[in-house]
This record gives sequence, C-alpha cells and structure tokens, in this order.
Amino acid sequence: MKFADIKNDVAFRKIFGNEKKTKILISFLNAILRLKESRKIKSVTIANPYQFPRVVGEKASIIDVRAIDEKGQQFVVEMQVADVDGFDKRVQYYTCRDYSMQIDRGEKYPLLKPYFVGILDFDYFESESYLSHHILLNRETYEHKLKDIQFTFIELNKFNLKVDSLSTLIEKWVFFIKNAEDLDVIPDNVDDEGLREAYKDADRHSWKKEELIAYDNASIAEQDVRGKMKFVIDKTKREIVINCHKKGLPSEDIVEITGLTIENVNTIIKEYKQKSKQGA
Repeated sequence: MKFADIKNDVAFRKIFGNEKKTKILISFLNAILRLKESRKIKSVTIANPYQFPRVVGEKASIIDVRAIDEKGQQFVVEMQVADVDGFDKRVQYYTCRDYSMQIDRGEKYPLLKPYFVGILDFDYFESESYLSHHILLNRETYEHKLKDIQFTFIELNKFNLKVDSLSTLIEKWVFFIKNAEDLDVIPDNVDDEGLREAYKDADRHSWKKEELIAYDNASIAEQDVRGKMKFVIDKTKREIVINCHKKGLPSEDIVEITGLTIENVNTIIKEYKQKSKQGA
C-alpha cells in the first residue's frame, strides 16, 4: 500500500467528502466531537461531495467538507495547512453564517448547533493539548449559557503518539491524518470500520489517473503557498533585525525577539552595514 498525505487538498476531500462512504465521516465526527450515545450521528448527507478537478492544474472544487446529519445538524470540517492572516475571524464568520442561515425570516430561532472542526497543520493555541473544544462562557462566572456556537480544533504538530501507543479512536484518527503517508500497511490496532475504510481510500494504488494528477498538483500548490509564506516571514524578520540594530539593541536581544540564531542575526546586520556603506 502507498497511502496519500491526508493533509493534501485532494486527498482530504476524497476521503472525508465521499458521499458513497459516509461511514468514514460519521466515525470521525462521533470520535472527535465525543458525542454521547443519544447524540451520536447515524447518517450524514455530504453537502459538497468530492469532485476532482476537471482539467489538469485546476484547484479542487470545494474548500472544506460540509455535512448534515439525520437530525438536521450541520458540520463543517476543514483542513488548514498554514496559519493565514485572519484565520480566527474567518472561522467564526463561517460558523455564525451557517448558524444564521438555518432559518428563514419569521421562523423560530434554530434549535440546532453548527459544529466547526478545524484540523491545523500548525500550532495556534497556547495549550499543549492537540485537541481542544471551544465554547462561549461568562468571563467572571464561567457560566455556559450561550451553548449554540462551538468549535473543535486538532493541532497535528502537538500530537506525538506512536502507533503502538494508540488506545482511543480519537488518537487513531489523528494519527491517521498526520502519519498515513509514512505507512505502508494499515496498523493492526485499527478496529473501527470507518477508519479502516479511510485507510483503504487513502491507498493511492486504487486511485484513478486523474485523481493522482490532481493530488500531485495540489501538493505543488501547497508547497508554493508555504514557500511564499516563508519568504514573507523571513523578509519581516530581516526588517525587525535591521530596525532593532538601528536602535542600538545588542544581537543577543535581537535573537530573543526574532527567534533567529545569533549567526543569522549577525549576518543580516553585516549585510545591512555593507549596503549602507555602498550607498553612502
């Protein structure tokens, strides 16, 4: 077997947005959201089923996976590979928009709660836990009266369990998303039908040629995005080093501010001095 990188745009949607194999998404949501037996999802309808690009190089036609269960409950599952500006505001906007669109004007306020599940391939929250659930609380008393809006986030970088240490279905799902591409067999401890089906769908040996092409194109596009972000970050840090140097801060303090090594800081300062001399 040769498993795909689940974080890849095409692979993620192929697995979780497969309207013919909804048991995959059902298993994932029931595990990650820790739904009690009476609230467990039994069936879902994929609102935006997976479609691989119609032509080479075209981006996948959907941004995330949206589903509605048998009770009318709405779910949004999104894979985010980079910490883009305004990420937190966009997540809140999406969830609130979906919440408000459950009713038409004049109808009763919705009794259903939209769930947003964000899978992040970067560190975002200060907590060391890889799984976090977010709700609205009273700042002073921590009373939880406003219950309708809630978010769940998985931070893949904080998940470090090895395959032999996995015990819960949550751990097995997160391990799959983070590490599947490095495996060549389905782990022996995968005993959940939905997760086992996800592994089978992630095997690229069973994919169509068009899907493999779309998968490769998505990988290239993702690397381009990461490359651009790294360039912006490096340029910003370079400017910070120069500004700090102009204000007379020692290199050791600049290292603490920027997170760069002392060698990098000194190199940037040296290049700045040389260019200043040339321009004088």
